[in-house]
Amino acid sequence: LKVLSRIDSILRSPRAPALIFRPSKGSVQNCIKENGQGCGFEHLPLTIEMWADQLVALKDLHRSLRKLSLELLPWNTADPQDKRESIRVEDLQLIVDAILEELENKEKNSQTLSLSTLSAIVSHFQKLFDVNSLNGVYPRMNEVYIKLGEMTNAMRNLHELLELDSSVPPTVVVDTVGKLCDIINKNVTEQVQQLLGTQDIHSIINKLEEHECFFPPFQALIQDLLCLLEISNVDDILPAVRNLK
Repeated sequence: LKVLSRIDSILRSPRAPALIFRPSKGSVQNCIKENGQGCGFEHLPLTIEMWADQLVALKDLHRSLRKLSLELLPWNTADPQDKRESIRVEDLQLIVDAILEELENKEKNSQTLSLSTLSAIVSHFQKLFDVNSLNGVYPRMNEVYIKLGEMTNAMRNLHELLELDSSVPPTVVVDTVGKLCDIINKNVTEQVQQLLGTQDIHSIINKLEEHECFFPPFQALIQDLLCLLEISNVDDILPAVRNLK
């Protein structure tokens, strides 16, 4: 009777979960007379079994959290709860709070760079882009940004003109342009050779030398004829000579 009365007082407490108590008619004494039937405690053994399983799982959860804590907080090795037979939810909450606090601190530290780190970044930029003063850092940044945009657009256009994939590196683009220039230069040389009627470079040189020997006297003769005939157009020389006959 005392045990049932105590159970009854605990289960009727405001802190007791509603899951474990189902009200029934009658008092504790009536329940005893009925051999414990109809007291609202019929499902209590199943609930206690569930709680026992949860307590076992609570130990497993505590063990997993301890492993995680040792990975994230290797310096925090003290854990008096390991020697306890029972594990409380408060123990687990302490571990979780410590892990969350450490993660928040790491996030804040990763987002906040130290003054020495920022100074090293600025100094490295000055060295890379030949900036003598801090006042010149921002203008040079803008200049680098503009130049980078121009180079990116130029490379994109070359990829399209040369029908190359966008993933092709700049070295391949340069090589392709060089090959095209070689082809164009070769075609120009062949056209010049055909125009001069020779395939030999020495013959081309000889023809140019002949031109240099012939053209100055011929030009002087034409100028003298224009003066003597008092005309200004080369096409009028022949008609003027015919009129003199």
